[in-house]
Amino acid sequence: MPQHLAIIMDGNGRWAQSRGLSRKDGHKRGAEVLRTITQYCAQNVCTQFLTLYAFSTENWNRPTIEITFLMHLLEDYLESETQTYLQNNIRFQTIGDLSKFSQRLNDKIAQLKRVSENGTRLTQILALNYGSRDEIVRAANKLACAQIPVTQDSLNNALDTAQFPNVDMLIRTGGEQRLSNFLLWQSHYAELFFSDTLWPDFTTYELQQLLKSFEQRTRRFGGL
Repeated sequence: MPQHLAIIMDGNGRWAQSRGLSRKDGHKRGAEVLRTITQYCAQNVCTQFLTLYAFSTENWNRPTIEITFLMHLLEDYLESETQTYLQNNIRFQTIGDLSKFSQRLNDKIAQLKRVSENGTRLTQILALNYGSRDEIVRAANKLACAQIPVTQDSLNNALDTAQFPNVDMLIRTGGEQRLSNFLLWQSHYAELFFSDTLWPDFTTYELQQLLKSFEQRTRRFGGL
C-alpha cells in the first residue's frame, strides 16, 4: 500500500453541467465524496497520508461568485466534519499559502488542526491556495532569508510538506492527464493513475481497484 496517496479531485463542474445542475451542486457533491474517500482510507488503513488538491493558486482566476461559494463551502466543511475526523482518528493538516484566506477561515483551519492533532490512523492534508511552483519559490526565499545554502535536503525541509513523506501514488480523476502544478517535487517517483471518472462519481470501489494496480507495479527508483 502507498504510504502517501495524493488525489487531484477534478470534474465537479463538468459533473454538474452534464446533469443540468449548477457548478455549486457539483462542488457540494465533491465535498461529500471527499468525506467518503477520507473515511475509507482511515477505516481500511490503506495509506498513512492522504493529500487532496482542494484549491489551487490558479483557482483565483475563476469567477468571483464561484470563489466566494468555495470559501463558504470550505468553512462549512471544516466545521461540520470535525466529528468525522475525531471519530475516525484522523489528523487534519494543510499545505499552501493560507495568508490569502480570511481570518475567519484561517481560524477554522487552525481549530480543526488543533482538535485533531492526536489523530494517528490517517493524516489528511488539504492543499489550499496551493501551487507547487509557488511552494518551491517560497521555500527558496525562506532559505535565502536564513542564509542557508540551497541543496536538495535543505529545500525539501523548507517546503510545506517537510513533515510528510514523498508521494507514492497520485490519482487524477476527471479524464485529464496532467499534474496541474500539484506536488511536482514530492511526486518525482510517484506512480501515476488517471481516471476518466468525474470526482463526484468516484467511489471507494474504484479506489480499491487502483490500489490493486499500484500493488502490481515494480518501483525501481532509477535502479534495476
